[in-house]
Amino acid sequence: MNKSVITNVIAFALTLGGYLSNQAIIYAIGLFALSGAITNWLAVHMLFEKVPFLYGSGVIPARFEDFKHGIRNLMMEQFFTEENIDRFLSDSSGNASTLDLAPVIEKVDLSPAFDELIKVIESSSFGGMLAMVGGAEALQPLREPFIEKMKATMGDISQSEQFNTILRDQLEQPNVITGMRLKVSDIIEKRLNELTPQVVKEIVQDMIRKHLGWLVVWGGVFGGVIGLIASVSGNI
Repeated sequence: MNKSVITNVIAFALTLGGYLSNQAIIYAIGLFALSGAITNWLAVHMLFEKVPFLYGSGVIPARFEDFKHGIRNLMMEQFFTEENIDRFLSDSSGNASTLDLAPVIEKVDLSPAFDELIKVIESSSFGGMLAMVGGAEALQPLREPFIEKMKATMGDISQSEQFNTILRDQLEQPNVITGMRLKVSDIIEKRLNELTPQVVKEIVQDMIRKHLGWLVVWGGVFGGVIGLIASVSGNI
């Protein structure tokens, strides 16, 4: 049972108990608490579900296009601005940062490079000599050492200041940054177009359901307090 259900059950129990026992104060507390809890529960429910004859209900699914538009603007205007992309290429002190490409290089499959090397050797003047010692198969034991050496060499090159300077200069070109923003915008746009009103509703519910439940709890609490004050003061 969630907080909303528990609050409404307690408020209803107080109302029923006060009525059956003829206790005006308990009855007032329960009735006002039930009124506040149900009202807030209905308000929360109306955010996500369309209620017949209640104008404005189901506002989140109904305005999901605005929701998607807002997400896109937030991402592009607050995160993926040209200034932020340029800042990403610098460290916290504002100096040019060194881009660590080692994880990328490690995942690159360099087997095709070794295969091309074999083809070059076979088509060169060394091809005849290679055929005499077993052909391309004779070079296969060198595949893994070649790949490891190439990755190590590429890693060293990617860490050099000259390489990073050239890379940053290219990335910081206005047309490159604009192209990056366009690609990011296209990715965001395509992903948002996959959203449906139901998905949007579930996203928002997952984010705020826990906190909205407290609206029902506090609605019951404040309603009960108001009922107590009204009963004690003799207004009901």
